[in-house]
Amino acid sequence: MRVFVPVLLMLATPAFAQGSGPTPALANRQLPDPEKEAEATRLMHSLRCIQCQGQSIADSDASMAATMRAEVRQQILAGQKPEAIRVWMIERYGEWVSFEPDFKGAGLLLWLTPLILLFVSFWLARGLFRRRT
Repeated sequence: MRVFVPVLLMLATPAFAQGSGPTPALANRQLPDPEKEAEATRLMHSLRCIQCQGQSIADSDASMAATMRAEVRQQILAGQKPEAIRVWMIERYGEWVSFEPDFKGAGLLLWLTPLILLFVSFWLARGLFRRRT
């Protein structure tokens, strides 16, 4: 019994560790300036929710996406440019958070892989057709 209770508590801890805190104020409320809100919305559509993994933070209902939306709006209100916020998000959450990867590092490999595969396919096909003639 002494071992059972601590083990049960250890297994239950992750269930209580979910982000169940209050939603940030700017997560679901638009900015008063329509121009700044349009900038924030464009940026939010280009950032991926790290919890949902397939949706932008603008479309996701996850608590993490709400926190990220609030952060974007707070930084837009503070006068930050969208590109600077995007770079900050990438530094904080990693390259994967961006739907538009850069042309460096893993992003470069992502952009060049289709071209490399196309070149290798043509090279292999050329070799196969030469053998037949």
